[in-house]
Parts: sequence; structure tokens; C-alpha cells
Amino acid sequence: MLTRDGYPEKGDFVIGTVKKVLDFGAFVRLDEYKDREGLIHISEVASGWIKNIRDHVKEGQKVVCKVLNVDPRKGHIDLSLKDVNEHQKRSKIQEWKNEQKANKWLEMAGEELGLDDREIEKIGKKLMKKFDTLYAAFEEAAVEGYGVITKEGFDEKIAKELEKIAKENVKLPYVKIDGYLELTSTASDGIEIIRNALLKGKNIKLDGIESDIHYVGSPRYRITVKAGDYKKAENALKKIATTVLKEIKSRGGKGEFFRKVAQ
Repeated sequence: MLTRDGYPEKGDFVIGTVKKVLDFGAFVRLDEYKDREGLIHISEVASGWIKNIRDHVKEGQKVVCKVLNVDPRKGHIDLSLKDVNEHQKRSKIQEWKNEQKANKWLEMAGEELGLDDREIEKIGKKLMKKFDTLYAAFEEAAVEGYGVITKEGFDEKIAKELEKIAKENVKLPYVKIDGYLELTSTASDGIEIIRNALLKGKNIKLDGIESDIHYVGSPRYRITVKAGDYKKAENALKKIATTVLKEIKSRGGKGEFFRKVAQ
């Protein structure tokens, strides 16, 4: 697993492994941070009076803690176990599992590209710096495409491989697709005809669908659709495009729809 440099911030939730349990508290290795260790004082282990700390934490146990205080100068990190509710615990564990999966995906990309461990780690660290988590980087690539990676200074070959693996593995809460319209009109009020046709498409409302139409460059316009699955997205995209084309052609203009356009 790739680890973060530096320290967590006060209020962060962190996952760690209990290294040592003493009468006054438990020392925890922070799994997400390189060479960092924190202390859960016995008063922060559980609410109420604690007769035996070992009834609550054991060496080798994985725990989710809240960061109470950080002193980088002394290297001290104070943690709390009792200040983490069940929802926060589940959320952090899921985040940790996602990071484990993302690390495997990064290794897969590195193997496909013929990179050594040091190069893979360098890419991973940069992705974490730019996207906060490795999983978030893959999620963005799955939704937005490899361009979201190259925009952050990554080589296109690397970005395309990350996108490929992301789209094969990331389970998205929604999908995002787009298509392009090319619209022209030689009428004296041609601009108004095109604008009205686009408004017809923009005004279409479908349950669970988000859509918009953006000007790309004459005569091209991009339709973007977000939906719960590809079938719904494709159907919505087709309906919007068909509506726009029908309107402009009824006014003597010309139009054509392209699902993909060469860059």
C-alpha cells in the first residue's frame, strides 16, 4: 500500500493497527502514513470507566480513530476511539478498502506499461497529491476519461492505461457520456433558429437524468448526459439529439449528430 508523507490533520479519521497496549493507553501505527504512530489515551478508548483496557483494544487489531491533536515538532499524534460513531467507522473502512483496490489497479497499470516499483510509486504519490486519494483518481478517470489525468501533468500513455483499468473496474454511482451536433442555417435569422433548436433539447426533462448542451466551436455543440446506467444515458442522448435535429430541419436548417468526434 502506498502511504502518505507528513501528518494527518486534526479532525481527520484514520485507520491503524494497534502495536502495543499499556495500562495508560494504546499505541497505533497509522497505516495510511509513512512511519507515523499515534496514542489512544485510556480516557479516549471508550465512554465511561474502563476496568481493563485490553477488553477494548488488542495488539494487531485494526481500528478507526479520530485525530484529536497533532504536534509535528514532537512527532505526537493524539487519537480517539470513542469519538468515532458507526457511520464514520463504516465510511472510513470502505475508503480504506477502495484504496487497497486502487493500489492493485495501479500495479496492474504499471505491469502493462513495463514500469518498475519505484516508477509506480512515483506515479501513485503524484496521483494522491493531485486527487487526494488513489481511488478518487481512478474514479475521475472512469467518469471524465484520461484527459482529467493528463491535465494534471501525466504522460498520455500512462493516463490512457489508467482510464482503461478504471473503466474496467470502478463501479460508478452514475455514468457520463456525450455526443456532438453540427448545426447550420443559411437563413437571415439562422443564429436564432439554431438557438431555439438547442433550447428545445435543453428543455427536455427526464427522470434521473442530468443533461446540458455546450458550444464547442461553430458549427459544433456538445451534448453531455449523466444517468444511472449506460442504457438510460444513451436513450436520453438520442432523444435530445433527435429533438434538436427535428426542430432545426423544420426551420430549413441542417444538422447531424455524431456519437464520437475525432479530436
